[in-house]
Amino acid sequence: MAERGIDVSARTVLTWTQTFGPQLATAARRHRRRLGRRWYIDEVFLFHGAVKRYLYRAVDEHGQVVDVLLRERRDLASAQAFFRRARATAQTQPAAIVTDHHQPYVRAAEQNLPGSLHIRTGLHRLTGETTKPIERSHIATRDRLRASRGLKTTATGQRFLEGFEAVQALRRGDIPPRSLVPGYRPQLATRGDHARAVAAAMVTPAARLNKAA
Repeated sequence: MAERGIDVSARTVLTWTQTFGPQLATAARRHRRRLGRRWYIDEVFLFHGAVKRYLYRAVDEHGQVVDVLLRERRDLASAQAFFRRARATAQTQPAAIVTDHHQPYVRAAEQNLPGSLHIRTGLHRLTGETTKPIERSHIATRDRLRASRGLKTTATGQRFLEGFEAVQALRRGDIPPRSLVPGYRPQLATRGDHARAVAAAMVTPAARLNKAA
């Protein structure tokens, strides 16, 4: 940007993230792999100073993130809001959902995902289903926030997380870069090639946003 004579401050980048992150996430989501039929759902707490917020997340059996929602409380209303949002975002309903024993999930599943088998389990069970797939999915977000000042408000945090998850989906291959970057060959790519392909892949949905505007 500097070579092109454009002066960009950290505040400018933050404004771009808040403005375009959710829009890019929606556009990029159209290119992601088909979601699996089993969803793992969990919430994790995030701190900003003394303020605690809860990040709700769902992943399928392949580890692909279905959706995320940041809430100020861990209660029935939050669980219901997340289930409604995840179903609307995915535009489908899973055959089964796996959660821990958090009680609000029971009613939220009955009301918002009727017909889906609800399996309640725990992280430390020796046999049967566990919530380990969703527990692992929280790691990238927590690592990213640990190196920053955290999420100041719920609204701005939600917008950041949507954009962050879109980039992570590209990095993991849940949104195949080769579908957005002509000539990209992942089997021959180095780590640097892959990083450049991820950045280039965001240009396609961004260009479509410009045309829509």
